[in-house]
Parts: sequence; structure tokens; C-alpha cells
Amino acid sequence: MTTSTGFDIRRIGGRIGAEILGVDLSADLDPAVVTEINSALLEHKALIFRDQRLDDAHQLRFASLFGELTTAHPTVPSVDGQPNILPVDGEEGIRANQWHTDVTFVRTPPKVSTLRGIVIPPYGGNTLIANAGAAYRDLPEPLRELADKLWAVHTNDYDYAAPKTEKAAEHRRRFVSRKYRTAHPVVRVHPETGERGLFIGGFAQSLVGFGPSESRDLLRILQAYVTRPENVVRVAWAPGDLVVFDNRVTQHYAPDDYGDLPRLLHRVTVAGDVPTGVDGALSRVVEGDEAAHYTAPSSQ
Repeated sequence: MTTSTGFDIRRIGGRIGAEILGVDLSADLDPAVVTEINSALLEHKALIFRDQRLDDAHQLRFASLFGELTTAHPTVPSVDGQPNILPVDGEEGIRANQWHTDVTFVRTPPKVSTLRGIVIPPYGGNTLIANAGAAYRDLPEPLRELADKLWAVHTNDYDYAAPKTEKAAEHRRRFVSRKYRTAHPVVRVHPETGERGLFIGGFAQSLVGFGPSESRDLLRILQAYVTRPENVVRVAWAPGDLVVFDNRVTQHYAPDDYGDLPRLLHRVTVAGDVPTGVDGALSRVVEGDEAAHYTAPSSQ
């Protein structure tokens, strides 16, 4: 598909994902191009820009086209001298090999996440991205009706796998140095499109009003719809690639399948709003604070 402003959108998955061809993200983008890229993101949920060869400044500038930036992370340190950039460094033993939506343990998770490939292993190290809106539509009607009423508590403090290295153990200590627990609707209404999507993932650890066993069972059933193969696109990285995904209606997963090879991405996230459920109720803090040091003030 060729857009009115001249760049091409090539779908790479039946339900999620598109490559954007003919856009140089290191250049100043015309507002009409930005509008069409945002429309493509809302439609395809995840966009891939190949062989861009950007630096940190370029990535920051591009991400800011979607809104005000967050700092790198609520608890984990940023890249030195770059408070808005989080290093995603597999060599440190820090590998997010579970399905999740970024930073859902705070009240205002990011709107958009951007990832830039810097050091890519010769094999493995892909990123899987899933369409949580398609997952919701796949639910049988009785299960949809139940999900519409459910709330999940998301937290950064749960039973992680035992760290394999001291660097990984230190990362774990930093990650939980400030504890957050936030109740979000299991079904989130997208603020721009009105689409309903399952808003769960790895940080969702329990359901309000249910015990631990029932929570695990129900979350497992719902999560299985998100990760059905037809709802997932696999991004095979090359150095210089940039991926953008809508954090309000996707989950992602980085399989730990590249041994001891180095892998480094830089992540920049765009501040989001407070999630809204089907009944119009807003997410609420259960433990911790509003993460004001992380979320853009105008988005709280």
C-alpha cells in the first residue's frame, strides 16, 4: 500500500505488523507523514523501519513525535547521560523472556514504545509482538462478558526466575527497589480507536476478588488467546532497525535463544494516559505512588 505522502506500508502479518518503506527517520518529517505513520500504527499495532542507522538523538526525536517522553524506567537506570533511554542489554543477563506490556505496574503505562537495534546476535534474539485487540475478539462471548468485568493487579515484585549472574541479580534488586501494585481493567478501551483489548501480560499477577489459584487459572486462559500464533508477528532484527509498537494494545516477548552472545537495544517510551475499562472506570494505585518521576506530568 502506498500512502498519499509517498511511503509504502507492507503488511508482514495477518493480524499485526507492517514494514514502513521509504521514510528516513533521521530527517525532519513532514507533519502529514507523521499523521500517516500514526494512523498506520493504530491499524497495524507494530511498525518496523529497516536499516535506519539512527543515533540516540534521532530516536528521541522520532519517539517524541508520538507525545511527551517518559524517563527510561521507574526503577532501572538509564543510559549514561540519556535519562529517556533504557538499555536493553542481553549481555548483562537481563532478558525479558516473558510476555508483557511495558511498565503496566504503574498507573500510567507508556502509550508507545520504540526499540532500536544496536548490537544484534547472528542468530536468535528476535522480538515477538502480539495483538491484544484481536485476542479479545477471539474470546467466546461468555468469556468476553466475564473479562469485561475483571480487574487485575499488576506488580513489579513477583516470583522471578533465580538470577544466573551477579549482574542479573543486581538488576533484579534495582527493578524492585521501589514496589508498585496497580489495578487495571482486564479489558482496556483504547483511547484513540475505542478498540477493546486484553490488558494483562507478565506483570498481571492476580485478579481482584479472586484467590491466587483462580487468578492464575483465569489469567492463563486469557493470556493463551493473546499468544495464539495468528495474533503474533516475529521481528528478526538487523543493526539499525527501529520498531514501534502501541503499548496500549500489544504484548511482546524476547526469547532467550542466543546463548552468551551480545544483544543491545535502546528503548524510548512515550507517556500514556490512565487506562479505562469498559464501564469507564480508571486504573488505580494499590501500593506505591503515581510514579511522577517516570510519567510525563501532563499525562497523569
